[in-house]
Amino acid sequence: MPKYYCDYCDTYLTHDSPSVRKTHCTGRKHKDNVKFYYQKWMEEQAQNLIDATTAAFKAGKIAQNPFAVPKPNVAIPPPPIQLPPRPGMIPGMPGGPPPMMMPGGPMAPPMMGMRPPPMMPMGMPMGMRPPPHAMMNAPPPQLQQK
Repeated sequence: MPKYYCDYCDTYLTHDSPSVRKTHCTGRKHKDNVKFYYQKWMEEQAQNLIDATTAAFKAGKIAQNPFAVPKPNVAIPPPPIQLPPRPGMIPGMPGGPPPMMMPGGPMAPPMMGMRPPPMMPMGMPMGMRPPPHAMMNAPPPQLQQK
């Protein structure tokens, strides 16, 4: 009966049956040997490429920096003049929307999961404010009776 030889493990199997081969090929030692074999092969290929590149560079076939962009012979125009942002505009966003304005100044956008602060009804004079429970989106407090 012929024996099966595993090139990765450099060993003969005792029997040449599919079940013995399958058991061997699923084993930890065989998988480690296969991984080591291909890792060594990849390192050899990388070293061959490095050696070929080094030899070509020494022979003058490769420029000092092959990725360098040649400088054009034309003058580069100056950058456009940047005007300061207009009041109420977000810097860096030309013509963008102004931030929400509150009596205290601009307001940051609310964070995720947070409820935005209550807004004053339009047209209401500053002296007339709604009761606090209306500002908090809560039901009015119950009056206690004696």
